[in-house]
Amino acid sequence: MADEKARSPSEAKVDVRRGHVLFQVPSPPAATGLILLAGFALALLLFYPSWTRVLEGWLLVFVGPALVAAAVTTPATSLLGGRFEFHRSVFLALVALLLELPIAFVWVLALAAWPSIVPPLVILGPLLAGPVLWFRHMSLFGVSRTSHGRMLPVSLVQPLLALVGFFVLVPPTVGALVATAGFFVLAFGAAVMLLRASDRPIQREFQTSGVALIRPLLDHVGDRNPEATAALEGFFLKAAIPADLSVSLLSFFRGGTARATVALPTVHPGPFAALGASDLPRKIAEQLGPEAGTVLVPHTPCDHDLDLPSESEVAKIGAAARGILHALSAPLPARASPLVSPYPGSFARAQLFGDVALVVVSQSPEPTDDIAFSVADRIVAELAREGGPRVALIDAHNSYVEGQGDIVYGTPPAEKLLADTRAAVRAAVAAAVDGPIAVGVAVRSGYSIGADGIGSQGMRALAIRTGGTTTGYLLIDGNNLVVKLRDPIVRALESVVTVAEVMTTDNHVVHEVDGGINPLGERHSLDAFCREAKEVMAAAVADLSPAEPRFGTAPVPAVKVLGPGHTARLLTSLGDTLSMFTNMFAATFLLLLAGSVAIAFALR
Repeated sequence: MADEKARSPSEAKVDVRRGHVLFQVPSPPAATGLILLAGFALALLLFYPSWTRVLEGWLLVFVGPALVAAAVTTPATSLLGGRFEFHRSVFLALVALLLELPIAFVWVLALAAWPSIVPPLVILGPLLAGPVLWFRHMSLFGVSRTSHGRMLPVSLVQPLLALVGFFVLVPPTVGALVATAGFFVLAFGAAVMLLRASDRPIQREFQTSGVALIRPLLDHVGDRNPEATAALEGFFLKAAIPADLSVSLLSFFRGGTARATVALPTVHPGPFAALGASDLPRKIAEQLGPEAGTVLVPHTPCDHDLDLPSESEVAKIGAAARGILHALSAPLPARASPLVSPYPGSFARAQLFGDVALVVVSQSPEPTDDIAFSVADRIVAELAREGGPRVALIDAHNSYVEGQGDIVYGTPPAEKLLADTRAAVRAAVAAAVDGPIAVGVAVRSGYSIGADGIGSQGMRALAIRTGGTTTGYLLIDGNNLVVKLRDPIVRALESVVTVAEVMTTDNHVVHEVDGGINPLGERHSLDAFCREAKEVMAAAVADLSPAEPRFGTAPVPAVKVLGPGHTARLLTSLGDTLSMFTNMFAATFLLLLAGSVAIAFALR
């Protein structure tokens, strides 16, 4: 990774491909090797002690059908209007074999214990095909295309080929053929039951098939497929409501050109992946363009109520921001302070630029998370009525503990934040001195969402020197910072500048990995953060030169947002879906086994 000073936002790219992993399946060669091993274990269980039969069963009943199914599933689903990638196809064939192993093992043990009671081998072969059909069909229906009629032929490839091979080695009886039909009917019915039950929570709450969203979700996360993105945005737009938002810019100009811009939209950077307002820092930086200089988009006080459901709504924010940037002409009064705290334990620290106070909020070392927009709105309104500086609020979002740290309206933390902000602004006014300021910026990019938990905007450092004191802001493009990491990073920064704060963007693009939340510090070590933070801040200090601050704000009316309760409803529905799927997965599998065993004993 290298420090970069004059790179435009569109040039500061990151290896996000490694981050687009909700679940990492084995590579096709690795999965194929496991297919060979699983097939051999199954053949050994069914056909030992005849090694000739073991090898024939390995090839004809297990490995051959699995490899053929792996090869043809991808083109077959494509011909039938679906899509199922080759690496998933190989993995699906492997899992189908693995499902058969415990059943075959139990059957072998039971047959050894009760040879006169347990159904013979000619019944076991067809019985094993049932779970294969069950698992393949529910997987293909969910991931490829939500059509039973179109996906059933593809679902049948592996179990039917396995049965053909099995009956070549073990000639079928009439009872075995009848049992085969019963096993397949049971398997298909169990798959349909599982799919319908899993679909019910989201269908009931949002009148949309949750299973039908699986394929668009995979395509959006894996490929940023425009059609998939549009389908997911359509889902979110159904429940969106209009809201009057705003955006503010604090820009630092050198010779009439913006060197750095702090963009503060009242937008939450969610809901997920790159949908809507998620990945907001990148989107705002790209929409402002190179003429805004290095763009920093810290988290403003708001929560998931102000997630935007689509790119078109984000574009409204970007257009308003560009309008402000083009209108910034008059510099702020040449009076500024460093970043100051009014007293120990204050939630707020403030830095004055002319008649604008930039206020950074953090509850660290206690948990800190989203601040309700209503709380921030009240603070800004009350301080405006008092006739002081205009206030621009930043939620530093830098002390993560799951489920803790939100500040909501009417609570003691909200009242404390109001008092602390008022005190911080007064302290900044008192510490302000007349005179010019100097500004320096630096960017460190090249991070990976999957390996580092850091988005495309990387680390961005802004150094501001006022009256001989240098304030440093480090903005990391990620979702919060693991609790207790903020102070060591700040100490590392303050070896380079006088006073510093570390902030995160709360960018929800980093959620698209295994584990979901992906807070900073889980994948990237504290030592690395401290070292890299110090390096990028030192580069910003080296870049210091005279600059003039300019500030503007504008309303953005009638922007569609997810609104109150939408995220809670969605998370509840997703939780219900997961619970329903987990329970029904076990229930339908056990029902399939119980029904199959009953048929096997009846027709043995």
